[in-house]
Amino acid sequence: MHSTSVPENLTATFDWTPRTRLVAGPGSLMRLGALAAELGARRVLLVTDRGIVAAGHAARAVQSLEAAGLNVVIDDVVHENPATSDVARCVEIAQAGAVDFIVGLGGGSSMDTAKGCNLLLTNGGEVKDYWGVGKAAKPLLPLIAIPTTAGTGSECQSAALIADEVTHQKMACLDPKISARVAILDPELTLSQPARVTACTGLDALSHAVESAVTRKRTAMSAIFSREAFRLCFEALPRVLANPADLDARSRMQLGAAYGGMAIECSMLGAAHSAANPLTARHGIAHGHAVGLVLPAIVRFNAAEPAAAEGYGELCRVVGLRDVEALASALGEMLRLAGLSAPLGDFGVTREAIPALAGEASQQWTAAFNPRNVTPADFAGIYESLLSR
Repeated sequence: MHSTSVPENLTATFDWTPRTRLVAGPGSLMRLGALAAELGARRVLLVTDRGIVAAGHAARAVQSLEAAGLNVVIDDVVHENPATSDVARCVEIAQAGAVDFIVGLGGGSSMDTAKGCNLLLTNGGEVKDYWGVGKAAKPLLPLIAIPTTAGTGSECQSAALIADEVTHQKMACLDPKISARVAILDPELTLSQPARVTACTGLDALSHAVESAVTRKRTAMSAIFSREAFRLCFEALPRVLANPADLDARSRMQLGAAYGGMAIECSMLGAAHSAANPLTARHGIAHGHAVGLVLPAIVRFNAAEPAAAEGYGELCRVVGLRDVEALASALGEMLRLAGLSAPLGDFGVTREAIPALAGEASQQWTAAFNPRNVTPADFAGIYESLLSR
């Protein structure tokens, strides 16, 4: 048995409001229409992407909505890492359809686009007007979020990440009003994911648990979600990678991702996401892959800070790992199991590129929540250590 006491460095003072109803289980997508009708929907905007349409999930969502007597309009061309143009298009479709309800079906990109659309549709202006915290003055439309991956945890977060079309700067729009009223966790939706998407999103979910467990903002409440998210993802991800049809493991991954989203809601993220974002922006490395590549090095870096070491120790105890070094090694092994272990040089990262990457990483908003102060020189050292085998 591991200790469940609150570590001395972890504050028991917090203000947490659960805003999202969780509906989980195989086949729960077909409850969508009834749940939307229960919330007063009449004309629904379904926000999704072409891959979800091809998998047949969008058609099943429409079937459920129409069976409940609801009208549906669709935006099905959401792009990965959505930009302001995705949100603008979505708003035009919503306005033309006079919608009074929104459903985000897909990965984090679909859910973020749905949230961004909701902000502009109800409050006007541009995405940049909501960059920051609590910028929406008026109420938003009810939203149901339905993840088709086990990764971002966006379904349980009051945040939308939208990139500026011109500068490519990711704008984090955080507001309690954009939280989903309901999140539907149907593990059957994740069965259609390509193997690489399963791996990348799984690593992302795992990283959320690890990072949120040690941030400066972590609390007694967030630690509960971080630990359970870590336990679920750490144990289930190897099972999913070995047997993609394992529905029980996929269900555990999806719940772990949702708990990770709840942890982020309370505690934010840290330097691994700060280091990963420039790798995605400059070298096209998928977000979850990028975070997975840098996470073991960030864990080792942060372990020099006593409070972080204690937080990592809590995670180790949950899954029976010996110490923080064993945790970092296990995270590296998870990357190998996913077939994604590689030096940064394999992605075109050169030693000459490191100063620019390090500068960008230090400017990422999540760096401020890292448990240990991290400078551009620190980021440069981390990138350097990952440049070659």
